[in-house]
Amino acid sequence: MGTTSGERPRRGRPRDPEAEPRIRRYAVQLLLERGFDGMTVDDVAEAAGVGKATIYRRWASKEELANDALTELFDIEIPDADTGSIEGDLQHVYRNALLFVNTKEGIAWIRLAITEMNRDEQFAVLYRSFLGRRVALTAAALERARQRGEPIRANADPVMMVQWLAGVLVVRALTGEPMPAVEDADHLVSVTMRAIAE
Repeated sequence: MGTTSGERPRRGRPRDPEAEPRIRRYAVQLLLERGFDGMTVDDVAEAAGVGKATIYRRWASKEELANDALTELFDIEIPDADTGSIEGDLQHVYRNALLFVNTKEGIAWIRLAITEMNRDEQFAVLYRSFLGRRVALTAAALERARQRGEPIRANADPVMMVQWLAGVLVVRALTGEPMPAVEDADHLVSVTMRAIAE
């Protein structure tokens, strides 16, 4: 039988609105468990219950999927903040960062970054891209503070602000020392504020 005039038959399965978050979740899980080389699109597709074509319709390559999945994980765990002051912004970000790195997923994320970026240039590019986004967010926070009239030094460096805290966390991961506790956020913020405030 034909269809009524003007209507076209629908083909294939309807689009699954939960597919993308599910794919990202399993991509992150496999990345943290196996590293970049050990994560395959086939395995992500199987774990997420989708076909490879579903993944490749959304991400052109494994590298894009890994970058997107890890970036979303970090952005969910450590969201940007606009509290009305640079000190408040830093406290919000630092507290969330410390909450994250004191989880199993957080420490695995740092260890993955350390091992993979020194071994695999593709992952190093992904990690630099992530850090670049965090630097851009920090630069925007500094600019908001200046526009509010907060006494921020002209040479306050968002790159160094991101790298110094990241360095503390990387050193702790390398040496096996406990990560700073969430309660240490105020102290870490005060160190940063001494470097950027006039």
